Amino acid sequence: LQGIFVLGLPYALLHSGYSGLLLIVLAAALCCYTGKILIACLYEENEDGQLIRVRDTYEDIANACCKKLSPNLGGIVVNVTQVVELIMTCILYLVVSGNLLSHSFPYVPVTESTWSVVAFVTLLPCIFIRTLKIVSKLSQLCSLVHFVIILVVITYCLTQMHQWSWAKFRLSVEFEDFLVSIGVIIFSYTSQIFLPTLEGNMKNPGEFRCMLNWTHFFACVLKTTFALTAFLTWGEKTKEVITDNLPSFLETLVNLCLLTKALLSYPLPFFAATEIVYSCISKGNHSNYRSPLLALTVRGSFLLLTLLMAMFTPHFALLMGLSGSVTGAAMTFLLPSLFHLKLKWKNLSFLEKCADISAFILGFLCSLAGIVCSIKGLLEAFG
Repeated sequence: LQGIFVLGLPYALLHSGYSGLLLIVLAAALCCYTGKILIACLYEENEDGQLIRVRDTYEDIANACCKKLSPNLGGIVVNVTQVVELIMTCILYLVVSGNLLSHSFPYVPVTESTWSVVAFVTLLPCIFIRTLKIVSKLSQLCSLVHFVIILVVITYCLTQMHQWSWAKFRLSVEFEDFLVSIGVIIFSYTSQIFLPTLEGNMKNPGEFRCMLNWTHFFACVLKTTFALTAFLTWGEKTKEVITDNLPSFLETLVNLCLLTKALLSYPLPFFAATEIVYSCISKGNHSNYRSPLLALTVRGSFLLLTLLMAMFTPHFALLMGLSGSVTGAAMTFLLPSLFHLKLKWKNLSFLEKCADISAFILGFLCSLAGIVCSIKGLLEAFG
């Protein structure tokens, strides 16, 4: 899920200057922290003081926090938020695929929407995916392709070291541009939606916190290196998607790699979204939950929905920014810190409470800034 945003990091540095480098590090630490407190909400101490996993999903955590208001209110809010974010992500991958195919084969006289249909056809087997095991294998291939893309860009940038200059960094930045940079940097780290399932499927869940620390550390190092080398290479000419700065022979190669990555990335959010809806429809009806026909119907409907929205939604990128500012910030910062305070208040130290409150406030400010920028962009786009 992070690949699209990672390619925009050099552009974010263009508009945030030296503060952007600090933001990349702070965002890694903050997202790592909210991931840990979210998983902590799955556990409660028993009579012997041992931590026992009493909840399995984000929905369970939300229901536990809102049970006094309504037994299922929290779960409904979380599920709707998750599905919206996941489906919007799937649509984005289709839009990006159509765009990449159009740029890779400019001599073929078809529109981007038609190319999106071509990408859609290659994704039809997704309706037959029944387990996370298949999705994990596709995600491994996706990570490999992502590494190749980063390696190609960094290698080319290193060949241009003779023209690097730290003078390209800004000391002062425009406030609105800085807000856009914050959004790109923070949302390049988001993964909280998948963490409860990931932790629950680990052979040794006790290693989860260590795994989260190392993955965010290496992600921070890789993203800083990538963003820094690319920005030092192109400076003020840095484009929104850094691959557009590459020479034509490399750009075509990288665009095809990005297309492969987008198609391999699609199954994860698609599977997660359909599983949420499938389980909600089948809740309380065991026989329907086992129905292959129901599962195929749900997956097929969602697959078709993503295609229709990719083809006919005007200014989708701006709409994605608006929904992402709401759902992304909520699932990454607002809800984990709020749930942690609610469920663990009595056991938290003063510093832990301050950390949770700070994460909530930062998440709220990021969300508000993203909403304002996205609405302004939509108003300008629609005249």
